Amino acid sequence: MLFTDDTDEALRAAVDLVNSAEPPESLVLEEFLARHPYTGRIDRDEAELSALRELRPRLRELLLARRDDMAAGVNGALADVDLTPRLTRHDGADWHLHAVADDHPLPERILIETAMALIDVIRADEGSRITVCDDAECQAIALDLSRNRSKRYCSTACANRNAVAAYRARRGAGA
Repeated sequence: MLFTDDTDEALRAAVDLVNSAEPPESLVLEEFLARHPYTGRIDRDEAELSALRELRPRLRELLLARRDDMAAGVNGALADVDLTPRLTRHDGADWHLHAVADDHPLPERILIETAMALIDVIRADEGSRITVCDDAECQAIALDLSRNRSKRYCSTACANRNAVAAYRARRGAGA
């Protein structure tokens, strides 16, 4: 295990949220919440959905920043929110840190959970695990939490498309 479970989950949720901006727009709040079950206040209204969409560029910038810039971005996010850190456990998850109260808006909690996860990324100097997808036509983020650092694509679709293209290129070169 590279990071703790809550760090992995926060990074996956942030990447999923950011990648939902890639064409075609794919942020459906109920589907996002089914994949990433947040506790606390969830309004499920248009204002919340709009705020999540507005958060995506900031998260993208944070996730893809160089280490020192990432640290500055994390510090900025932490300074923007009234923090009330506490250890908690719920829903089968062992003790972990919640840095803001459960009644804060969901986009604010996602920002802070991402910032907290990026603290672990910065401290472990593992920012290279968060990259832009290797598919030349894709700008989505690829999150590599594998042991051998082998993940290059944001999705199976991008990986398959590139594998088929490489196969065809090799096959064509042999003809």
